[in-house]
Amino acid sequence: GFHATWSRPGLPSPLRPICDLRVLDHFIKEARDAEAAVRVCKEECAIAVSLLVPLTRVDFGVWEKKNMEEQALEVQTGLWLLSKAISSLRASVSNSALASHIDISVQNIASIGQVLRSLSIQDYVPIAGGLDIQETWRVSSASELFQVHINFLRGKVRLLLANAPVCQQGIS
Repeated sequence: GFHATWSRPGLPSPLRPICDLRVLDHFIKEARDAEAAVRVCKEECAIAVSLLVPLTRVDFGVWEKKNMEEQALEVQTGLWLLSKAISSLRASVSNSALASHIDISVQNIASIGQVLRSLSIQDYVPIAGGLDIQETWRVSSASELFQVHINFLRGKVRLLLANAPVCQQGIS
C-alpha cells in the first residue's frame, strides 16, 4: 500500500509526496533487501557477461556545476543502465523469492522514472554512441550490481530529487 500515495491515477497532485524522500528511502531499503538475497545466491546469480552500470561516485564540485537537465540526464541514463542490467540478471533467475526481489527493483526504477516525468524531466532514450562511457563501469556479480543500484539511489537520484525545483517551492 506504500506506493498508492503517489502513483494512483486521478490524484489531484501526485507531485508532492516524492519530494518526501521517504518514498526513495523505501526503494533503497528494497534494493538492500535484494542485495542481501543475491549475495547468498551462487549458481543462479552468476553473471556470464559483465554488466554495464553507472558510476555512483558523486563529485560534488562537478555535480553542482551541472544544470538540472544535465543532472537529470545523468540520472536517467544511470537508471536505464541499471534497469537493463537488473532485467538481464532476472532472465537467468528461476527462484521465485529471488525473482520477486529483482522484479521489485525493476519496478522501482520504473516508478522513479514516472516521478522524474512528473517533475517534467524528459525520459532518457539511448541513442547509438550517445552513452557517456566515462560515466560507466562493469560489474561481474549480482551482489555488486545491487550495491551499485543502492549507491546510485542514495547518491545521484536522491540529490536530483532533493533539489528538484518543484520540491523547493514549499521551503523558501
